[in-house]
Amino acid sequence: MENFASPARKLVAEMTEAAARTPVRAVAFQGAPGANSHIAVREVFPDGLPLPCFSFEDAIDAVKEGRAGCAMIPIENSLHGRVADIHFLLPESGLSIIGEHFLPIRYALMGLGPVEGVKQAMSHPQALGQCRHWLKAQGIQPLAYPDTAGAAAMVAEAADPAIAALAPPGAAELYGLQTLGSDIADAAHNMTRFVVLAREPLAAEDKPEGPFMTTFVFEVKNVPAALYKALGGFATNGVNMTKLESYQRGGSFAATEFYTDIVGSPDEAPVARALEELKFHTKWMRVLGTYPQARARA
Repeated sequence: MENFASPARKLVAEMTEAAARTPVRAVAFQGAPGANSHIAVREVFPDGLPLPCFSFEDAIDAVKEGRAGCAMIPIENSLHGRVADIHFLLPESGLSIIGEHFLPIRYALMGLGPVEGVKQAMSHPQALGQCRHWLKAQGIQPLAYPDTAGAAAMVAEAADPAIAALAPPGAAELYGLQTLGSDIADAAHNMTRFVVLAREPLAAEDKPEGPFMTTFVFEVKNVPAALYKALGGFATNGVNMTKLESYQRGGSFAATEFYTDIVGSPDEAPVARALEELKFHTKWMRVLGTYPQARARA
């Protein structure tokens, strides 16, 4: 809790105490109260108890240790791509994806004013990237911080009119700041996709009617046409692949791993056949979760 700026600590303490009394209702999220992840938790779990955590690792650990029933983690943004480190954290967490949520993102510039005196804007790197053209046009230098609403709390603590924060509009009232600019993202379609993580996958009896998404990771063999062969089963079985992103770990620059989303469930015959063929052509494959679609994929 001491990692948060002092204006946020009282709110964090109150929310942490409430979650500790009923951990099964607690939903962990990364950031200070007022962050986009906090907004997403309130939308998906209106009766839940939001549990603020300073880092993604802290939010994941809260679920693993039983201090929260689940966690909501942002995974990608329509303007700025995937959220850094998530593709490493999810497979290593041992948690399962049980849901997804799409949140329209709105940012405000907030500080002590006036806007003409602002030299730096503090926020999460994702938020800074989503507003980089606006900031450049205003001559404002981006300043990275681990969290959007946490940046607002830090600006309130610093009390320097030259430093403002980029955060969801409600954070201004939470931390006693002035709104210096509204709706300043570089595009109106700014949207972040969140996933819900839990210790166990969705049980068959808890699954609603489809359609479903399935997320998995795999490592290809280091041979020619490895990826082509690995993905052939999805084409021949008519399975729609909506995401395929590569990443490498260990510094080898040889073994490539892939993070993948497909439409469907392993309970469906075409998906089961495609995954079986994938296993044959890869070193390993791990399903991270099968969950209901929150938004239809064309």
